[in-house]
Amino acid sequence: MMHVPVLLRQTIEYLQVRENENFIDCTLNGGGHAKEILKRNGPKGKVLGIEIDEEIFKKIKEENIERLIAVNDSYSNLRQIAEKNNFKKVSGIFFDLGMSSYHIDQSKRGFSFQKNEPLLMNYSKSGLTAAKIVNQYPLKELEKIIEEYGEEKFAKKIAQKIVEERPIETTFQLVRIIKRATPNYYHQGKPNFAAKTFQALRIEANQELENLKKALPQALDLLEEGGRLVAISFHSLEDKIIKNFFKETHLELLTKKPVVPDEEEIKLNPRAKSAKLRAAKKL
Repeated sequence: MMHVPVLLRQTIEYLQVRENENFIDCTLNGGGHAKEILKRNGPKGKVLGIEIDEEIFKKIKEENIERLIAVNDSYSNLRQIAEKNNFKKVSGIFFDLGMSSYHIDQSKRGFSFQKNEPLLMNYSKSGLTAAKIVNQYPLKELEKIIEEYGEEKFAKKIAQKIVEERPIETTFQLVRIIKRATPNYYHQGKPNFAAKTFQALRIEANQELENLKKALPQALDLLEEGGRLVAISFHSLEDKIIKNFFKETHLELLTKKPVVPDEEEIKLNPRAKSAKLRAAKKL
């Protein structure tokens, strides 16, 4: 399945893209949002696009998109990336967080609990793997990750079962362990009962929350006065970080409540269902 850009119209509206302005897309992916910005910020405006996944980056780089400066790196290094590319006068910065359709459907890295794949879950091949987490982390640390990042009520039982059953190398192995660790009512007829544990491991493997906390202040520093910051999150932990950052830094809130996809978008792209967009303006 091709990655479909989520809340595309709303993103462009909140970024208020104008001719000859520069923008940063911190999560380039298939380039859907970046291409839409480039349609509107010509003839001299540019987009600095950051993509952590080597395979996704290679594909977008091969497209040779005019006025797109594509960089294979983590957005946690945002300031450094902008400086290295002499990218200045930034009118808007955009984050589309979480994994993409490519990761679930094509990467073969264990992001989906519905496919039997190696337990990797890392966006960058040099990153920490989910296998290392389940096989090497101490029990208490494992429990904490599953409880906090997965918001999983059976975290303790799942962590205990994981430690008992080590080594674990594949997604289906892990799914069976989660099934054995949880009561019948929790998994009977519920294909997504493993989703919370998988989410927790993915967040830890990629340091998603820490990287977001690092990147937001850098984004604010890089923005011109009056510049706009737009972020799309897919779970409550990310949304909370964004919401708190916007409040604490006294940005002008452009969205009092998060913007969510309408029924039509969810129908066309079911994976957009949990998306929340928040936007703010630098004073």
